[in-house]
Parts: sequence; C-alpha cells; structure tokens
Amino acid sequence: MAENPTLNTLLPPRYLFQFAVPVARREPIWSAGGTKLDEACQLPDLAALDRETPSSERRFADVRLAWAPEGVAMTVVVKEKQKPVWCRETRFDESDGLQVWIDTRATHSLHRATKFCHRFGFTPAGGGRGDAEPVADQLLINRARENARPVKPRELQVRSKVTKDGYQMAVFMPAVSLGGYDPAQYPRLGFNYAVVDRELGVQTFASGIGMPFDEDPSCWATLELTAKA
Repeated sequence: MAENPTLNTLLPPRYLFQFAVPVARREPIWSAGGTKLDEACQLPDLAALDRETPSSERRFADVRLAWAPEGVAMTVVVKEKQKPVWCRETRFDESDGLQVWIDTRATHSLHRATKFCHRFGFTPAGGGRGDAEPVADQLLINRARENARPVKPRELQVRSKVTKDGYQMAVFMPAVSLGGYDPAQYPRLGFNYAVVDRELGVQTFASGIGMPFDEDPSCWATLELTAKA
C-alpha cells in the first residue's frame, strides 16, 4: 500500500518516540557568579528528527544542563541576532528567554500536570532599573490537576550577559523549588524546554510547536540523572 505523505507529517517525528537522555552530575553546581557547563553537558538536538517537515525548527541556541543533589542548572547561549533582546517582566510568555518544564516523578502516562510538575521562566533582561536585569519566575501550567508549591522570592537564580548579537544566561533551580526532587530515590525527571525568541523563533527539546508540551507531561522527554562527574 502506498504511504500517504499527508499522514506522515501530521505529527512531528520526534513525538513518536519517548526519549531518555543521560545528564551528568556537576559539583559545585552553582556559585555567586552562576555556573559554567562544559560541552559534555550540551543537550542533544532531538528536533533534528523533524528536519524537512512542516514542524521543523531552526536550532539557534546552545542549551546545556547538569544536576547535583542541590538542584538543576542550565546555560543558554543565543547568537546571530540582528535585533536587541526583547524582554518584559509583565509579558513573560512573549519575551525572549528560556522556559523549562520539570516533572520530578517522570510520569509520562498523565496528560495533566500534578504537584510534581513545574514550569519556570527565565529572561536575560526585563527586570530592575531600565529593564536591564535578568528575571526568574514560576509560571502556572494550564489544566494542571494540582499546582506545584509556589516558590519563594529569590529561590530561582539567574545570571545573564546581553551581547550585541544575543545573550548568555545561566539559571539554577534549587532542590527546594522542585517539589519531590530526590535524585537518590527518583533518578529520572520528565523534562522539556523552550527557548523563545521574537526574532529567531522557538527551539524546543522533546516536542515542538503544535504539540501541547506547555501543559501535557506526556509530551516531555526523560532525563536520567547519572552519577558521572
């Protein structure tokens, strides 16, 4: 039977797989100056499976991640921008920056978030005097069965440097901000990210635009917290 090319492109190819990605442990994971993660911490380009399909994304950000008992750290580097970064603390969903979804129980059979599911947002600017300071905040997950514990002010950490063609940003989600985070007992996390840029587009991890990854934990990949340093 001949294949129908229309049916083949209804879903992004990477959505047809459940990915498990090993993540290395790094200590110290965070300091007053932020964190620097080596190339071994770079997250793979799962969106490469979608290339040459209508759902394909342009890869424009270098995203890295590491873990420690104290929490999870990430770095993002965006280059090749022609326009200045656009960030507004009051318009988080429209701002340039990083959004992260983490399920500390990695329960991929559920379609609605539980109290173990978290959504955080980070922008390289948009806060403070002259909107020049980076911002970190907790965001609600639509249709959640139960919301995660609200984070306290300054629990989430972010450091950034805005450059002429983009930005560099380091973020830290401490264990206290991640309800249920216990790498010894639960060494797997449900995970997705979206780097949002008003000029360059959106870069995601486990499933892209068109899929309800912003609210459905079954759309997220798995991070395996390995003991390797």
